[in-house]
Amino acid sequence: METKQDNIIRTDYSEVMQKSYIDYAMSVIVSRALPDVRDGLKPVQRRTLYDMYELGIRYDRPYRKCARIVGDTMGKYHPHGDSSIYEALVVMAQEFKKGKTLVDGHGNFGSIEGDGAAAMRYTEARLEKLTQDVFLEDLDKNVVDFLPNFDETEKEPEVLPVRIPNLLVNGAEGIAVGMATSIPPHNLGEVVDAVKAYMKNNDISVKGLMRYLKGPDFPTGGIVINKDELLKIYETGNGKIRLRGKVEIEKLKGGRRQLVITEIPYTMLGANIGKFLNDVASLVETKKTTDIIDISNQSSKDGIRIVLELRRDADVDNLTNMLYKKTRLEDTFGVNMLAVANGRPETLSLKKVIEHHVDFLFEITTRKYQTLLSRELDKKEIQEGLIKACDVIDLIIEILRGSKNKEQVKKCLVSGVTDGIRFRTKTSERQAAKLHFTENQASAILEMRLYRLIGLEIEALQSEYEKTVKNIQCYRDILDHYDSMAGVIIKDLDAIKKEYGTSRRTVVENGEEAVYEEKKMEEMEVCFLMDRFGYMKLIDKSTYERNKETAHGENKFVFTCMNTDKICIFTDTGKMHTIKAVDIPLGRFRDKGAPADNLSNYDSATEHMLYVAPISSIQKNNLFFVTETSLCKLVSGEEFNVSKRTIASTKLGAGDRLIFVGMADEMEQVVLQSTGGSFLRFLKQEVAAMKKTSLGVRGMKLAEGEVLEHAYLLEGHKEYTILYHDKPYALHKVRLAKRDTKGIKPRI
Repeated sequence: METKQDNIIRTDYSEVMQKSYIDYAMSVIVSRALPDVRDGLKPVQRRTLYDMYELGIRYDRPYRKCARIVGDTMGKYHPHGDSSIYEALVVMAQEFKKGKTLVDGHGNFGSIEGDGAAAMRYTEARLEKLTQDVFLEDLDKNVVDFLPNFDETEKEPEVLPVRIPNLLVNGAEGIAVGMATSIPPHNLGEVVDAVKAYMKNNDISVKGLMRYLKGPDFPTGGIVINKDELLKIYETGNGKIRLRGKVEIEKLKGGRRQLVITEIPYTMLGANIGKFLNDVASLVETKKTTDIIDISNQSSKDGIRIVLELRRDADVDNLTNMLYKKTRLEDTFGVNMLAVANGRPETLSLKKVIEHHVDFLFEITTRKYQTLLSRELDKKEIQEGLIKACDVIDLIIEILRGSKNKEQVKKCLVSGVTDGIRFRTKTSERQAAKLHFTENQASAILEMRLYRLIGLEIEALQSEYEKTVKNIQCYRDILDHYDSMAGVIIKDLDAIKKEYGTSRRTVVENGEEAVYEEKKMEEMEVCFLMDRFGYMKLIDKSTYERNKETAHGENKFVFTCMNTDKICIFTDTGKMHTIKAVDIPLGRFRDKGAPADNLSNYDSATEHMLYVAPISSIQKNNLFFVTETSLCKLVSGEEFNVSKRTIASTKLGAGDRLIFVGMADEMEQVVLQSTGGSFLRFLKQEVAAMKKTSLGVRGMKLAEGEVLEHAYLLEGHKEYTILYHDKPYALHKVRLAKRDTKGIKPRI
């Protein structure tokens, strides 16, 4: 007896992983994330629409619960999460996201401001008339192939027989593995005109097509301002479309005016509307503009209406340009016309998209008329048989009455077999032997009802036969001649445009670059306060003068500066972070302020703040640096005249960190304190001035295992006392020594 042996395939693990990942990536690309160029739909959209068609949820029938649609789609065709199906259904019903909605939603399907749709158990939906007429109409005519579903219990269409380039009309967005698609929506009427132009002249250029298709047409309207760049975008399938919102000026009583934003860039949909309002509020708070006195969002289901109330003397043009420059009222839409063509992802030009769709149109039209021709030929065969039967109806009745069963009659009608049939006369038998109907004709004769023998019914049958013959001639002409088929397709496209076409919403032009003149800030002296938690704020100098004692008692860093200054933060990691004073909130004395982490690159989790001062003071002074390993140096403040938000303020050795930074021009002596309790006092002049990129010189000789804990700068004759072991200790009484010597331990 032979034993069956397993075939063990030895291969590198990396090769298995590589092949598996490629298979996974292609599955995501082709079967999930990217639309098909033929119908412009992703699998989840196609399956949802087909399921609604199968469930009979037509545009002229009652709405059905979305939960039913989602559950049926998931169970039959789309074996993924219900949320992905419902989200796809919701997007197809949102008129502010799609050029043409494919689903008619009933209930809360979200808003343009980013509000989500209600749960699927509450909402209802049905197909739009456009979807039923243009996307699903000919599914019963064998126009597309049907494939088994995931468990091979159902059949689903490989692609829907969409008769318009839906990829252009509704656009597409999707992220696959290593690639993404982003196609803007377009005007249906213009797309139809471009398709007709291509069909009449296959050699037409993209520039020629753009005489009909002007550019994208977003459901939110807006203005495309880089018209001259569109040609290159549509030729390559890649590029950036620059969008602006539509701004109108309304006059109010008393000579005042207000700016009203009635259309927004497509990219501002959802939460970005709220961000835009916050950005405008920020411009007002930071005094970038003083022209706006009130902001209100009056948008409703009737459309966008964001109102900015202005001062009487406001420079409207300058303010509008500032909004374009400083907010998302002007934005870019990245175009990447990537779709699945012939089973593989491909970046397509405008002409290629139309070319693929026209090829698809001819394919589905050919299959449609082949099916119709086949049906008409079958009908013609039956009609000819019935007409012939009416001429010999008495003989057929005699055959029926003389036969024993149906099979006997059928044999006689098809082959003239008269055996076993009783005839009244031999003449009838001879006539019956000459009968020669087809199988289908014989079946139709046997199923024919007696009322068909009425004279008018026979005339109607003759009329139907003539109509069938004409249909056959028409269908053969369409199938045999390119021009005839093209004429049918163009006529169909014209009908779709007439019924579903709408006027363009987005203006396409060459807009001027937004240039605004930033108003110079009124220079004023303010007081900077930072508490021990790192929260900072600015207050008026007069407020500071009234609360001087409290300000110094409650805050770690307090100083006056100009509102045009920069604030420098030195940390133990050797970094210097800068913040523009204008970015720090100017408020009341009891306001909390903003954390340094939010206003700069400072990270309170990884670095500790040592010193904070305005750049104007630092540049007029010399800074004294001390590190944990007792390296000291003086650096000119002029070296810190930089524009970057973060720089290295000093060079540190491996494992070293800063413990002290301070301005040293008015100081004469240095006191260093080690972790072992040693103090060393020496003259500042013993430390030479160096570049900030140098390491420095040794201040105190440290015992093994010791590091510096504190450093102090003292004025010449001023007393300075600290708490050491909870007892006062006078630093100015520490014995004056030389730099680079051992310190002394106090006797307390």
